[in-house]
Amino acid sequence: MSDSQPQPSPSPGSPGSPGGPGGADVLLTGATLTDGRTVDVRLGRGRIQAVGTAGSLAPLGLRVDLRGYLLLPAPAEPHAHSDLALTADAAGPVSPDPADVQRRATEAALLQLGHGATALRSHVRIGDVQGLGAMEAVLQARRAVRGLTELTAVAMPRLLTGVAGADGLAMLHDAVKMGASVVGACPDLDPDPTGCAEAVLDAAAQHGCPVDLHTDGSDPVRLTRLAAMAGGLRPGVTIGPCDGLGRLPADVAGRTAEALAAAGITVVCLPQGPCGGLERRRGHDTPVHLLRAAGVRVTAGSGALRDVANPVGRGDPLQAAQLLASRHGLRPDEAYEAVAGAAREALGLAPVRIEAGFPAELLAVRGTGLSEALSLGYSRIVVHRGRVVARTSAVREYCDSATAAVSDLPRQGRTGTEPA
Repeated sequence: MSDSQPQPSPSPGSPGSPGGPGGADVLLTGATLTDGRTVDVRLGRGRIQAVGTAGSLAPLGLRVDLRGYLLLPAPAEPHAHSDLALTADAAGPVSPDPADVQRRATEAALLQLGHGATALRSHVRIGDVQGLGAMEAVLQARRAVRGLTELTAVAMPRLLTGVAGADGLAMLHDAVKMGASVVGACPDLDPDPTGCAEAVLDAAAQHGCPVDLHTDGSDPVRLTRLAAMAGGLRPGVTIGPCDGLGRLPADVAGRTAEALAAAGITVVCLPQGPCGGLERRRGHDTPVHLLRAAGVRVTAGSGALRDVANPVGRGDPLQAAQLLASRHGLRPDEAYEAVAGAAREALGLAPVRIEAGFPAELLAVRGTGLSEALSLGYSRIVVHRGRVVARTSAVREYCDSATAAVSDLPRQGRTGTEPA
């Protein structure tokens, strides 16, 4: 539909409905919180204006019925590869054409927004054949999805040391000037891993940028050196996936984790599978419990979204949380915090709580509790900056049968009064 044609009026609660900064207030009614309360939540000017018992807040603008939904702080995606997303089925080499990269990055951001991620950090390769083309394309995608989700880009050169790395270092600085918000690298792939890390940290200090490094973490000496170099850097250092720590003796891994914690370094694990930054060894996972016990902030990212590194990657924060619970033994609240509060903190974003005054970055998932939401959270309503920006509806139906007729089985479907 072109911009010149009449636009239909959005239905209440549908994506594109008014609300948010400068728009009408939005009232979320009948939502269930994780503590079991049923509440109304008023949103306005991009923030939560009031939270009250169900029925206690009068609607002043748009009303969204959330009966049957669990209301949560929205998750964030701390580790994506938007330039490579959706390329698993490509015939031949992946197209580096900026128009193709922009289309893939935009579609990937919207897919992950539909899952609930209202903030996204994407690692973008620079240098080699593509130069800065992929970065420019992802920055164009960032502009295309502005107002729907927050997309930030990490500049990822392949080499940063020696003669071959001189171009990569120059391009890293150019990428920041273009609009990359974070500087990164893959020290494991550089001939001089320590020199690579030093170069990235120096660039970050010059530009006042965060750092995000790909590493498998299998070299404890290297990680300890990184911790010593990064200890005073602000706004912060993130590394991942660090699954190699799990291959180290427990005492060595424990001491390394303590050094990371003392330096304030965040670790992003990838429970849904590998990403294009590093080749991971099968059968090894990031030692989540060891890192958390040492005091390391651990969050979880998606890594690949249907690219060659993981052709079935979903890019779903709730699946990442579900895997943290099922494979790593975290409680559902701990697992969700890893993809929500901890992920937002890793990205330098303000915290979100369902209380007056906090940012209106919210996810409503059909279900009555976190365990159900992480297990069967198909239907979702996403709120960014105080307005509904995405909705996913799943309807479960069964054929008529004697069993269904005589049993009080749960059934999910549409009614005239509640969202699907």
